[in-house]
Amino acid sequence: MCVKSDKTSNRSVPPILFTHYGKKMNAREKTPRILEDVTVHVKLKISALWVAMMFLYIYADYQTLLQPGILEQIIAGEVEGVRFTQAVLLGGAILIAIPGIMIFLSLVLKPGVNRWANIILGIVYTGVNIADLLSFEQPWAYVIFYKLVEIILTLLIAWYAWTWPRQEASII
Repeated sequence: MCVKSDKTSNRSVPPILFTHYGKKMNAREKTPRILEDVTVHVKLKISALWVAMMFLYIYADYQTLLQPGILEQIIAGEVEGVRFTQAVLLGGAILIAIPGIMIFLSLVLKPGVNRWANIILGIVYTGVNIADLLSFEQPWAYVIFYKLVEIILTLLIAWYAWTWPRQEASII
């Protein structure tokens, strides 16, 4: 920033400030400010993606309850040909518990293990979401939307883990 003043006369002229944007301002005006931008650590990005995944799973399941006839099928113990056995319910519980656990583990695991866990699980859950989408005979529009967003999120998880920033190793 440069300051320009009038030195040829005795007049009291406020100095003119030139910003790097070329905008002229006098010294009494506030200095222009730019928004602060901080670097978000990859662990936080990945953890936030797992959080978003969990919210989408919950909201998609909740909206499914609003479809006509679904509650009656749930009460009968079978939805679209899938019988609710202990094994099916346990499998579903495990499938949902893993992303929930990854929210925490993405923050605390060492980078090497963290990176590979997220690459593998990001790819696995991309496959799970694609398989789930393809399992519907005629999926409702909201299901297609949720599944596409979930696929994008799981691919982002794998991508952020794959492109994990590296630093120079320090020699002690």
